[in-house]
Amino acid sequence: MVFGILSRKYNMVPKAEALPGRPTAIPTAETHFVFGRPLTLDVPEGHEVAIFGMGCFWGVERMFWKLEGVYLTMVGYAAGYTENPTYQEVCTGQTGHNEVVRVVYDSSVISFETLLKTFWEGHDPTQGMRQGNDTGTQYRSGIYVTSEAQKAAAEATKAAFAEGLQSAGYGAITTEILPAPDFYFAEDYHQQYLAKNPGGYCGLGGTGVTCPIGTGVAS
Repeated sequence: MVFGILSRKYNMVPKAEALPGRPTAIPTAETHFVFGRPLTLDVPEGHEVAIFGMGCFWGVERMFWKLEGVYLTMVGYAAGYTENPTYQEVCTGQTGHNEVVRVVYDSSVISFETLLKTFWEGHDPTQGMRQGNDTGTQYRSGIYVTSEAQKAAAEATKAAFAEGLQSAGYGAITTEILPAPDFYFAEDYHQQYLAKNPGGYCGLGGTGVTCPIGTGVAS
């Protein structure tokens, strides 16, 4: 029984066995707690979207909302099968979803490469289906790209960062790089959690390895 539970946590559920979910979105916050802007999927003109999974989304979101040029952040679930999942469902490992942060950014102020630098240096991308003490498929490392340019940048920085990790004694990068899937908002209390609860849990930790690419500003 214990082996079966662990297996479900560390292995992606087959699509045919995933939880069914629901046809309507679950309730979430209406306003971003830090920026005071409407929490919406709309993207202002001149802005772009990036989606990252790198462990518990509480700490990940805080990393990105602090960056100049980031217009909006939101936490949610993506890259799985269950439609409009709840947090409790995602935690079972039976949705296939990852905990992700959707970042809306002004590409004239901050580049996608700079966001990638924060991504690579902000967690350990060699850990597979876990991040630190947080274990399961929902904590896997992932970059979900919204354009071919993002895909190329993600692959290039992955290759460069892999060399630094190897020199530091780390294993292979397990990060998945995929086209951006449907994004489902997480519940109200998860949005900007560490701004609402400054002493809250954050289990993220980087490797100490510097990503050599990603400090430029988009033209």
